Amino acid sequence: MINLNELEKSDPRIAEAVKKELKRQRESVELIASENFVSIPVLEAMGTWLTNKYSEGYPHKRYYGGNQFIDISEDLAIGRAKLLFDAEHANVQPHAGSQANMEVYFALLNLKDKILGMKLDHGGHLTHGSPVNFSGKFYNFVSYGISKETERLDMDEVRKIALKEKPKMILAGYSAYPRNLDFREFREIADEVGAYLMADVAHFAGIIAARKHMMPFPYCDVVTTTTHKTLRGPRGAIILSMNEDRLKQKYHPDSKKNMARMIDSAVFPGMQGGPLDHMIAAKAVAFGEALKPEFKDYIEQVLKNAKALAEGLIDNGFKLISDGTDNHLMLIDLTNKGVAGKQAETALDEAGITCNKNMVPFDTRSPFDPSGIRIGTPAITTRGFKEDDMKIIADLMNKVIENINKKNVRENVRQDILNLCKKYPLYSEIKV
Repeated sequence: MINLNELEKSDPRIAEAVKKELKRQRESVELIASENFVSIPVLEAMGTWLTNKYSEGYPHKRYYGGNQFIDISEDLAIGRAKLLFDAEHANVQPHAGSQANMEVYFALLNLKDKILGMKLDHGGHLTHGSPVNFSGKFYNFVSYGISKETERLDMDEVRKIALKEKPKMILAGYSAYPRNLDFREFREIADEVGAYLMADVAHFAGIIAARKHMMPFPYCDVVTTTTHKTLRGPRGAIILSMNEDRLKQKYHPDSKKNMARMIDSAVFPGMQGGPLDHMIAAKAVAFGEALKPEFKDYIEQVLKNAKALAEGLIDNGFKLISDGTDNHLMLIDLTNKGVAGKQAETALDEAGITCNKNMVPFDTRSPFDPSGIRIGTPAITTRGFKEDDMKIIADLMNKVIENINKKNVRENVRQDILNLCKKYPLYSEIKV
């Protein structure tokens, strides 16, 4: 049983903030697509004394003594990650998705090498070449985007850009794209121009693990993912790769290291020191949960809820990018509602519906006050919400947006949200 007894004695102000955050999570409909609720076992693993240990290096080859039990934990995390994604090699030490991407770039490329990735305002991530991010500062990024007509990726256009630019790496993946990817098509393009193919599957890793999306291997050379979002683990990341000599021969014929060793060296000692052993243990627990049949049922419900929510929003006159979703997320252009993304985020938050403002493709507004919002169903599905609840949520969202300046409407919706949340208790085992 998790409690805050000692924390309340030692630091009551922090304890109070922690308690209020739990209350907020319990009483809100969490629609941020990149968030989820971990299990009690994952929470317990994160809070263990494994945080006390230094273990630079890798299992059975550490730079500190006393790591025999840390090795057990990390070996389990590695083995389970490989099983989940059909990978030949897994590095479970990256602290975050951004670091994992940086470590892959540093392992396989030279500074200023050219990478082809998805445009930020079309659904890509900051680490896919944003000029304010390390990726845009250290590497020469060129971009592909979605078709203005279909609002989906045009792989013929991706190929055309790749043939013209001749990148050393092609990056498949997104932060706000509501459709599935075809890794086979990306592989064909990468082979045609002699580029690495890297996939950043942070958002849809859980969907892949449940075998509800095309598997990235054997098409991709290397895959990064965070371990939260749809994977429903702790905050962190992993790097997955092929370990075959053919990759060394193809890209680095003079190297004594294969792909796996190059990536491991980039993580430690290249970019990180001691790993976070308590977080690696929590990753192992989450991976173990994802290997159980119940996780597949969970992901199936995530997808059902996403489709039901998308339909409910469309029925209420919302404009969804690509007119729907294949995965867990939706990107909504609020232009036709006469409301900006930041305004919508604030109003919905006050009503107990949490989302994030987001740019939409071909957005004419600022990234700080864009035209859209991004929502997703992983967290509410973890709580137990079903398709019928999605219709209610869509109607309540519309009520807030259509009455954007009416505080009394937000207050009424807030009460409806509280009543809805009571049906699906969150962390009822925790008494604070």
